[in-house]
Amino acid sequence: MVKQIFVNLPVEDLKKSMDFFKSLGFTFNEQFTDEKAACLEIGDNIFAMLLTKPMFQGFTKKPVADAKKSTEVLLALEVESIEKVNSIVKKAVEAGGNTYMEPQDHGWMYQHGFEDLDGHQWEVFFSDISKFQQQS
Repeated sequence: MVKQIFVNLPVEDLKKSMDFFKSLGFTFNEQFTDEKAACLEIGDNIFAMLLTKPMFQGFTKKPVADAKKSTEVLLALEVESIEKVNSIVKKAVEAGGNTYMEPQDHGWMYQHGFEDLDGHQWEVFFSDISKFQQQS
């Protein structure tokens, strides 16, 4: 099994991106943060490396996708309640992000999401697996 996951995301303005995620209640691991990269702590052993575009480009020979024009990944974060889903999305919008879909209630799962300052899409959801099992 994998010990940790680090999702690497290119960002236009590292400081603004850090401020955006701090306003949502996230923290950064300062050991892996400098002027070119910031280690966003999402959960136990779950991290997103926010990399300046030149730093990100150094890891690939392919062109860097513009997340404002195309979707390269959907980042899904499970939280403990519907209220927490709505709170995070509200904070994201207040910090300059956008919503890109209306909330979805599937009975066993509630989801809503936001685009960060660079257009990366973050799905925030709450699920109750016991309700899913009742539906099947």
